[in-house]
Parts: sequence; C-alpha cells; structure tokens
Amino acid sequence: MRLTDNDFQLFGLPERQAQDRTAIDARWKALQAEVHPDRFAAEGAAAQRVAMQWAMRVNEGYQRLKDPLRRAAYLCELRGVPVQAENNTQMPTAFLMQQMEWREALDAASSEGELEALDAEAAQAETAALVRAQRLLDDNNDAPAAAAQVRALMFIQRFRADIDQRLAALDA
Repeated sequence: MRLTDNDFQLFGLPERQAQDRTAIDARWKALQAEVHPDRFAAEGAAAQRVAMQWAMRVNEGYQRLKDPLRRAAYLCELRGVPVQAENNTQMPTAFLMQQMEWREALDAASSEGELEALDAEAAQAETAALVRAQRLLDDNNDAPAAAAQVRALMFIQRFRADIDQRLAALDA
C-alpha cells in the first residue's frame, strides 16, 4: 500500500462502478485493523502519527467507495473528467423539465401521502440514474456522459433531501 494509491488500488478493487458493498466493508475493516494507531503504540509517537495518516486515508477511501454517487464521481475524476457540479450545471432539456415538474409538485404538495408519492418517484429516478451511470462507466467507458449523469444524481439527492425536510416539518 502507498498513500498515493487511488481508492480502488488501496482497497484491492477493480476500477468499476459496480461493486459489492459487503466486499468494500470487509476490506475497510481489514485495512483498519492493519493501520490502526493502537497497533503502533509500542513503536512511539512518530509511528502512531504515520498510522493515523493511514487510518484517515483508509477512511476517506471507504467513504468514497461505499457511496455509489461518490464512487461514480470519483471514477469520472480518475478518468480525467471531474464532475464540476458547482461550475457545470448543463443538463439535458428533458431532465430540466423533470426538475421543474418535481419542484412544482413539491411546492403544491400539502399532505404526507403526496410527499411520499413524490419521493417514491424521485427514488425510482435515482435508481435508474445510478444504473445509467454504471453502464456509462463500466460498459461504455464514457466518463463525460457519466459526469453529466452524476450531476443529475446530485440534483435528485438534493431534491429528496428537500422532500425529507418537508415531511419532517409535517411531523413537527
């Protein structure tokens, strides 16, 4: 292991979007056991600091790899196409229309049932977008199109968080 390894190399995983979450979790636990600072207590403060760096690096990699959206964004970056969600908001017209319809529906929703139905629709769109992102990355090796898909996924996740906030407000 080297600190400069990418997350997939560090975890011994193929650089693909499709991953087995159980394998990621198991590898994280194994790596943490290897690099935990307590294992180096007898070797002094310097060894513990290095172990702490390793533990942080392993945790950062784990956070990226376990989350399908973050993993997709990371793969795009590794393939030379950063998502740049804050600078690039370009989306297909059909998706922009869907966003507007969802926002209008969210504004008009007044009951828990309406909000839950809207969330179910967004969840279905999120699942479909993740499948498309995986296909673009793993089968087509099309990082630019995958980056656009990741930006769409980011919107969907933010929208679902907005729905959650509205649902919480109804419960309050």
